[in-house]
Amino acid sequence: MTKPKIVAYEGACQNSEFRSGKVSIIGTGQVGMAIAYAMVIENSADHLVLVDSVPQKAEGEAMDLLHGLSFVSPMTLEAGGYEDCAGSHLVIITAGAKRKPGETRLDLMQRNADIFRDMIPKLVSCCPDAVFLIVSNPVDVMTYVASHLSGLPKGRVIGTGTLLDTARFRALLSERLDIDPRNVHAYILGEHGDSEVAVWSKVNIAGVPLQSLLGAEELGVSWEDIAVQVRDVAKEVIQRKGATCYAIGLGTARLAQAVLRDQKRVMTAACVHEDVLGVKDVALSLPVIIGAQGVERVIQLELEPSEEDALRSSARTLRDALDRLGEI
Repeated sequence: MTKPKIVAYEGACQNSEFRSGKVSIIGTGQVGMAIAYAMVIENSADHLVLVDSVPQKAEGEAMDLLHGLSFVSPMTLEAGGYEDCAGSHLVIITAGAKRKPGETRLDLMQRNADIFRDMIPKLVSCCPDAVFLIVSNPVDVMTYVASHLSGLPKGRVIGTGTLLDTARFRALLSERLDIDPRNVHAYILGEHGDSEVAVWSKVNIAGVPLQSLLGAEELGVSWEDIAVQVRDVAKEVIQRKGATCYAIGLGTARLAQAVLRDQKRVMTAACVHEDVLGVKDVALSLPVIIGAQGVERVIQLELEPSEEDALRSSARTLRDALDRLGEI
């Protein structure tokens, strides 16, 4: 059984004095603009740059947001190219092919890897001191690709990973328990996708394990059924409206705040790990501490044997996907 511990991570910024309230968002589709909108409302950044492969799209989105700045806190907002990202503390990447109905996140892998091969070196050249936050799917694979293409310390390339899955898990449990989701402590680890792992042994309310508070029958649904709902709910949203954007927008904005304000916040996010339960060199989500330099520490939970097996299987799924991708 894995013992709990907190370990330091290779996240130190090359320029440890570098700090900026400037954020660049690459890709102004539904997800990119949901992030931008959340950041404007929450005043997460001092300076926001929008970049898109169709410049007119970024310009129109920037204009639309600019017209609302009298209703929120002051900030600088503009559209531009990669060169305008210079000086960013955080670069958020949502650019990539859109996931189609019935398509898995891993189906997107090859198409988006090709996009990253062109984009990441250019962004690193412009923003060598930035933290890179990857949202593009399949996010675990793309986090790994971005980390290797960038040459940055591993902790400075973060993927949103199971950030959203964890939020969905807490939301579904809060509905069943009639408790504020902020007071439901629960985690989804591993892949942001079909092999994700619901860590039931760590679900707790006010420090009391959920499984000692009540049984699955009292929830009116099995533990497994809830895990399946969390895993599959994105497919249901996509079938109904074509894409998910608002929840990931809010979650990414909160992760961005953790970086920009050096909050040392615990979140489930993806980064490259040298070893996950015997699976070497893979990017997936574990609880991590996020600060100004990106992933600063990793929290290794004490898992039940069945949860360890599931997490190891998830890591193998992602390692196999990377092997299929071939040389980066």
